[in-house]
Amino acid sequence: MAEIAVFVDSKGGNTRKVADAIAGELGVSVGDLKNPLPADAKVLFLGSGTYGALPGKEMTKFVADNDFTGRRVALFGTSMKPEGAEKMIAVMEDAVTKKGATILGRYHCPGKFLFFNRDRPGKEDLENAKKFAREMLRVK
Repeated sequence: MAEIAVFVDSKGGNTRKVADAIAGELGVSVGDLKNPLPADAKVLFLGSGTYGALPGKEMTKFVADNDFTGRRVALFGTSMKPEGAEKMIAVMEDAVTKKGATILGRYHCPGKFLFFNRDRPGKEDLENAKKFAREMLRVK
């Protein structure tokens, strides 16, 4: 098992694209939210789409069901509007810090929804997600 793990809750596929970019950059696979958190995962990347300014139900359950004590967490998400992603990430941050995590950083970008943000996340968004992943590993 790796010391780095990536997990995502993505209904429309936007946040999954970001998770795949992060995981690919780090040389790991995206984990299954139905499985428990790997014991040796010290750095976690947790991402979700934004659903009414909240993370997805599967991510919410995953956080509730796992212990994050001593783990470092980087949060990411997508939303039609930046404010939505910021609120959702704040909810995730509150939840994982209450479970013992240290937050390394946050990343969000627009996601396609209906007729909005048609080509998002795009190439630049995914490159920025890869850069975010590299930067999070340098944070002490």
